[in-house]
Amino acid sequence: MSQHTLTLLRFTYKKLKEKLTVSDSKKLFHEKFPYVIPGLYKRIVDEMLVELNLLNHQNEFTQNYLFCIGLTETFKELTKGYQPEKQLDLLFESLCSSSNFEAKEINEISQKSQKEFKNKSSKDILKLLIEKSNSKLYPSRILNLAVYILISNAQDLKEKDESEKNKIISDIFEKLNLSTNKAEKDIGIYKSSISKMKQAKELIEELRTKNKNKQQ
Repeated sequence: MSQHTLTLLRFTYKKLKEKLTVSDSKKLFHEKFPYVIPGLYKRIVDEMLVELNLLNHQNEFTQNYLFCIGLTETFKELTKGYQPEKQLDLLFESLCSSSNFEAKEINEISQKSQKEFKNKSSKDILKLLIEKSNSKLYPSRILNLAVYILISNAQDLKEKDESEKNKIISDIFEKLNLSTNKAEKDIGIYKSSISKMKQAKELIEELRTKNKNKQQ
């Protein structure tokens, strides 16, 4: 075992015994993920890393099924088109472990829980959300986005227009005793990020095509 590996193991063990600072998490992350992150995705990864670190410091926070769904699904959505794709599993594992979360467990809980909500109406989804929330939900961006993602996939919302969807979503947040204002803000920023990522990827592809044509 190399001296570098021993140093990393000691550092990791030490940090598991105490609260990690953002700087600690970033150091651990880059040790575990020694690749250059494309500029388009760097901000997304940095924001997620900081968010996970901060959540890990909250005494009232618990890693429930909504956190797992929110984290896995927003990660998948915001890293669409990432190259090389084969690095994505390690990227997610590194993000989680650098703030003392277990990626495998989070993925398993997310997949299992999403199956329970599949092919249900918004009313049935609300009923299940209430049934499964046996304690007060800790409000966070990740949790809000998990609720939003689950409701957005409701069978009866597919035929609704945007304003009707937003009204149903707001009503459900209210019934879950979660701030509708905070939820609307989180959802709005999330949708904007997806839109900006899509536009940026289209622009990059357009420039790549132009450069290719010039070289021919």
